[in-house]
Parts: sequence; C-alpha cells; structure tokens
Amino acid sequence: MVRNFDIEALRAMIVGVELGSFTRAASELGRSQSAISMQVKKLEDRAGKQLFVRKGRGLALTEEGEQLLAFARKIIALNDEAAIAMGVGHAESTVKLGLPQDFFDAILPEALSQFSVQEDHVHVDVRAGRNAALEDEVLAGRLDVAVALFPKRSRGHGDLLATLPTYWFGKRGDYSNLEFSERIPLVLYDHPCLFRTQALKALEAKRHTWRVTLTTPSLAGVWAAVAAGRGFTSRTAHMVPDTIKVVPQAHGLPPTPDIEVRLLVTDQASPAALKLAGIVEKVTLDELAPYLSSNAAA
Repeated sequence: MVRNFDIEALRAMIVGVELGSFTRAASELGRSQSAISMQVKKLEDRAGKQLFVRKGRGLALTEEGEQLLAFARKIIALNDEAAIAMGVGHAESTVKLGLPQDFFDAILPEALSQFSVQEDHVHVDVRAGRNAALEDEVLAGRLDVAVALFPKRSRGHGDLLATLPTYWFGKRGDYSNLEFSERIPLVLYDHPCLFRTQALKALEAKRHTWRVTLTTPSLAGVWAAVAAGRGFTSRTAHMVPDTIKVVPQAHGLPPTPDIEVRLLVTDQASPAALKLAGIVEKVTLDELAPYLSSNAAA
C-alpha cells in the first residue's frame, strides 16, 4: 500500500531546511517547536528512512532527506496551485534573492521596482549574503536567484554577466612620495573573501610583506577604515566613496586579478523567480557597464 505524506509536515520540512532551523520554522509557521519536531518525526516514520542527521549544533539532510525534499517542493507547489485554483488559497508566493554587499544598494532598488510592477502579489525575501555562501545557498534551494562573484575563468555555476577589473585603493591624498619600505598595511574583509584571497596571493607572488590593520564583515567598514588611513584594500571601482582613490601601480602594489559577476538561478525556479532573475540580470548589466574590463582598458 502506498503511504501518504502529510502536506503540513512536508511544508515544515521545506521551511526548516530553507531557514536552517526548525526553531525558526516554528516561528515562521506559527507552530510550537515540539509540533514541528513531531511533524518531522512523522515524515521519517512514513518514509521509513532517517531524513536528518546532527551536524554541529544543527541538522543536515541525509541522502534520503534530500530526495524527499525535492519531491516535497513539487508537492507543496502543486498543492498551493490547486488551492488557488479552487479559490481557497492566496495567490501570494515567495521568491528568495541573494546579493553580495558590493551590489546590494545599487541593484536592489531598481530590480524590486521593476519586479513589483509585474508581480506585485509576490513576496520577495532579500538577503545580503556573504559572497562565499551565495552559490551554496542557491544549489541547496535556500535561494532562488543570486548574484555572486567568482575568480576569472574559475569553475562554478551561473551565467557570466560581467568581468570587472580590481584595483588597490587608499585614502584620498598625495601619493607622490609613497614608498613601501615596511610591511604594507591592509584593510580586509573577513575570511572567506574573494578580494582578500586574490590580494594576498598577489602580494605573496611579489614577495611583499604585509600586516592586517583591520578586518570587518562590513563593506562599509572596509571603506571607512581605508578613508581613515588605516591601510589599503583591493576591490572593484564600483561605488567607491569619494574619500578613497586608486593607488597607481607605479608605487609598487602588484596588480590583482579581474573577477567575474555571475547570475545563479535554482533548478527549481518558479515562473516568478525566473522573471525576477531576468530583471536582476538586466539591472546588473546596466549598473556594471561603465566598470567592465573592456571599458577600463579603453
């Protein structure tokens, strides 16, 4: 006899995985944590398989859990579609968008404005993610659409939108007498960070010595520290504050590699998510056009 899976239990599983916690899922769904735990236990009993394993302080999907999660998303989507068609459900859905801090303020307002005109009934869950985690979030289905940064010509997922050069930046001022006779002071984003990794590799390749004067998980913090004269950092030229300038290569800082900007879309993207992806792609291309490697070279 075929066993029936409980719809609400499947929904709890999806929300728990997407939020990374069944405690958060309970709050999101308006249920107690014990009720959510019971629903997950019911799913495991129905499946006859262990769906989750303990990983650190949290839970991770087993192979069977990942398989059921894929079916759960399809089942819930069809269930909600049927409810809407029968007039007993709301036509509101959610699309999850992830952006790195580098592009958050520049891309988000225009993208949301255009998307709202076409899909004003869709709820958009926006996350300013750590760039290193955005690809994993899309692959795991926790994000529908994301813009992420990658090393040039590196392996990975996503469609290439732009290739941007990177530069060394320092406090605005006179660099005519700048010499690096001692260790180079650096202001860096917390690890893991693509710009941090590429900058340190470039310095090490030229046998430069360096010291980190400040680390921060905030891009605004990086710019503030550089503007205050704490040291130098490597980024793209996109949205650089007026208090900061490019340090000419003649002063000895080694060139750092270009980076790629890619658009990532989940394999289970809904029509609304695909529409948002198209808008994000266009807005990103328009925003970054002045900073492309070809334009910088010209």
